[in-house]
Amino acid sequence: MKAVLYSTGCPRCKVLKQKLDKEGVEYEVCEDIEKMKSMGIMSVPLLVVGDERYQFSDAIQKIQEIVHRVEEE
Repeated sequence: MKAVLYSTGCPRCKVLKQKLDKEGVEYEVCEDIEKMKSMGIMSVPLLVVGDERYQFSDAIQKIQEIVHRVEEE
């Protein structure tokens, strides 16, 4: 399953990126603020896996679930 990390490079974004890298999660990074606005994203980081959206705290807490969802292709 495809994962996209919406990020502006803020400290929280960097923490989530490091966590995803450590767990070996494959993902794309989107830093296009206009695209984020058009999608209704009001805060980052936001991790989207399939049709699920994970805010920072949820993504950190559910990292193992996310790893499994991404691997489910």
